[in-house]
Parts: sequence; structure tokens; C-alpha cells
Amino acid sequence: MDHVPGETSPEPATPGALPDVAPQLRGLRRRRGLTLEAAAQRAGLSPAHLSRLETGNRQPSLPMLLALARIYGTTVSELLGEAPPERDPVVRADRSEPVEADGWVYRQAGGAGRALQCLRVHVPYATRADIVRVHPGEEWIHVLEGRVRLALGDAVHVLDPGDSAHFDSLTPHRIGAAGPAGAELLFVHTLMQSPVAELCLGDETLHRR
Repeated sequence: MDHVPGETSPEPATPGALPDVAPQLRGLRRRRGLTLEAAAQRAGLSPAHLSRLETGNRQPSLPMLLALARIYGTTVSELLGEAPPERDPVVRADRSEPVEADGWVYRQAGGAGRALQCLRVHVPYATRADIVRVHPGEEWIHVLEGRVRLALGDAVHVLDPGDSAHFDSLTPHRIGAAGPAGAELLFVHTLMQSPVAELCLGDETLHRR
């Protein structure tokens, strides 16, 4: 077997070791519509090295599996062919511990680890210092109590209880309560990289109340 400069050569795969990894790697890459070259570049590997992983001629290290899982939007467990644990479809109110960050209070309203993240949110009074967010995905909000000021691109909308908004989150947007008492809303968004996503994942820098 040839050695690619700059890479550590793992030992050849032992027969029977991690039998599901090679077909899983190949299948997930193809389902994501990635070429071998594109996936290898994102993972910091050479195409030849990734090809050997996909054919079972090399056994991936844990760092490689972690990198590939992030690229393919999955978990190491799925790469290893393990069945995902059964998820409880019910989220009980008394088990939803609030998380606070910069005056915003979040409670989980949906299951963890899904493509849609559902939260119940207390929104503080809007100020000019509020963060304008831009990120991939979609967002949906529904006002439960109070009034919400939604700045969406160049437009500003005031939402009353019962009103909803659904928008592409690549549009610059800012959300805040229209009154000093704050507002309560339901918030649904696609999984993404943003401060809200960090809250959903339990960022250690947040304060639990």
C-alpha cells in the first residue's frame, strides 16, 4: 500500500474489525451528494486515504470518525452501524430546565438531537444593542404572551399574541419584546450553528436557573 505524505498510516484493517464502517462511510457520503475529493478536503484527508477507508483497506481513527460524522451530519454511532436509541416523543413541562443567556430564558419544547429544535422562550425588551443574526436555516415563531418586535431585513413587524412569523434565517433578523415586561413565544428552527443552537446543546457558559 502506498503512503500519502503528511498522513499517519493506520494499521491495515483486521478482518471483522468495524465491519460496518466502510459501507456506512461510502453510503453517507453519496447520500450527502459529496464527491470523494470534496469530502476528503473537508475532513483534512487525501482522496486516496478516504477511498481506502471506504473500501475497508484502512481502519479509521476516532478523530477521523468524529470529523467525518460532522461533515455528513450524523453521529459516530451511526457510522459504526449502531441503531439509534429510542427517543421519547413526549417532553414533560416539569423536566424542562430553563437556561438563561443575556436576559433570554429558553426551555426545551422538543426532543434533543433532531433536525428541528423547538423551544419556549422568554424574550426581553428590544434594544438597539440586540444582536442581528444571520445563519443558514428557517425559523418559525409564535407569540404566546406580550408583543414581539421582529426586524426582518429592512422591515420591522410587531406581533401580537396569536401571531406567527416564518422566515429564511439567512435574512438578517433581530427579535425582541415590544414592551418592558418582555414576551413569551414558541420558537422552532432548523439545526444550525448559532448562539441558539449552542443553547440547545447545553453550552457550559450558560446559566441555569
